[in-house]
Amino acid sequence: MNFFKSNENYLTKQVEASNQKSFSATGKLSTDLSFFESMLEGDSDVLYRNFTLLGKRATLIFCDGLCNSKTVNEIIFKPLIKLDKPLFSGKDMSRLLTEETYSGADFKTEENLYDVFPLLFSGFCILIVDTVKTAFCFSAQGFEKRAVDQPYTEVQEKGAMESFVENLTDNTALLRRRLKTPFLKIEEIKIGSSSNTRVCICFLKDRVKGEYVKRIKKRLQSVNIDALLSADYLTPFLDTDYLSFFSSVGRTERPDTLSSKLIEGRVGIIADGSPFALFVPFLFTECFQTLDDYSYRPYYSLFIRALRLLCFFISVLLPGLYVAVCVFHQEALSQALLVEIAVQENITPFSITVEALTVHLMYEIVREAGLRMPKAVGHAVSIVGALVIGEAAVTAGIIAAPMVIIVALTAIGSFVVSPFYESVSVLRLVFILVGGTAGFFGIMLLFGVTVINICALNPYNVPYSASLLPSNIGSFRDVFFRKGWKTLSGRTLKIDRMEK
Repeated sequence: MNFFKSNENYLTKQVEASNQKSFSATGKLSTDLSFFESMLEGDSDVLYRNFTLLGKRATLIFCDGLCNSKTVNEIIFKPLIKLDKPLFSGKDMSRLLTEETYSGADFKTEENLYDVFPLLFSGFCILIVDTVKTAFCFSAQGFEKRAVDQPYTEVQEKGAMESFVENLTDNTALLRRRLKTPFLKIEEIKIGSSSNTRVCICFLKDRVKGEYVKRIKKRLQSVNIDALLSADYLTPFLDTDYLSFFSSVGRTERPDTLSSKLIEGRVGIIADGSPFALFVPFLFTECFQTLDDYSYRPYYSLFIRALRLLCFFISVLLPGLYVAVCVFHQEALSQALLVEIAVQENITPFSITVEALTVHLMYEIVREAGLRMPKAVGHAVSIVGALVIGEAAVTAGIIAAPMVIIVALTAIGSFVVSPFYESVSVLRLVFILVGGTAGFFGIMLLFGVTVINICALNPYNVPYSASLLPSNIGSFRDVFFRKGWKTLSGRTLKIDRMEK
């Protein structure tokens, strides 16, 4: 018998098994341990502890930094070495470990050793025992994580000061605290061939339409990606297939906001490692609504929502309208204002269109620099950008003063409707180009195309433009005008009522 040949064949079979993501436990400790050592070769943070368990050789495998050392020593290792009972089979071992030894809440058994690795790198201890064709997995998580903190991107005046964090268990607990009902279902799947990221699909069984859940599950299960490092990676798979500047997938970092969406019959998606949750379907009008609106008096909510709508039109249309007026439609301005603008613009060396595009691009550069730089330097970048663009450029005659005012109003308006910022920042440049080449006619034509594009988004049979186009009388009580809670509490708004 050629020992080296047989050993080579064994290693070849082992590699082929690992490539197929399947390697059944053999019950021979040396063979199973060799599989782990070959797959984890060079990993200095993976530790092995060999000992004798009920007269059999055993090995405890765990990852340093992901497991709590006190839990490993006191709750898992010490009770194991003190065992002294008769053992006849792997089933007896499983019963003995769960009933008389391990007092933790999460205990799993795996026969496919390849399925053990996601658990190992999630803070589990893996026990393999000679003559037992099963790997025993003990929960011993102890890695560092960020505590629940206040929201940073969705600041509310009167809302709760809690936000999602990077830990999936904490996020689902935040959701459970707000929806204490057995109808809240949280189903888990894994996405990412390398990351094996846990993703939870959340919905209220008595509110959601079953078709939504099935369609979302099917889309998520078809995701073929190496690593899911952010929940936003899933947006293209959940979104519409139409080309559009707008997205029909909502995003929030607030558990109370996600809870309100689930109550309306939507489906939420939470990914491990991401402090943001997604929900579908998402409507255009929801970008003008905040959680604070439901704490204000109805008349003030109407005023604030109308103000946000105005800011949206300002941030998208104002630069293009200004360029169109200066180039084609001077009669739209009063004579005094027209003369003042003409005097300012005659000083600058560029055309109105080029000037508008340049200033807006410079603003986006300053914003991106302030956003990506360290906080200690970010304020300095904003100050320098304001001085260069706002004062020095006007004084040098490179930029006209009215253009600086237009840019300032546009920027402030885009911050008011922050969910639309990505869409608005690009649409604004397109409207500037169209306004400088085709005037009011081109702007109105492009605006009509944008409206048609918004109405065409319909990934879950719920129009993105509902409840405006097509109109839904029942939902108008909470669109721009919000009725009082005595009326809103009388009937729950469900998203499936807005279907075509």
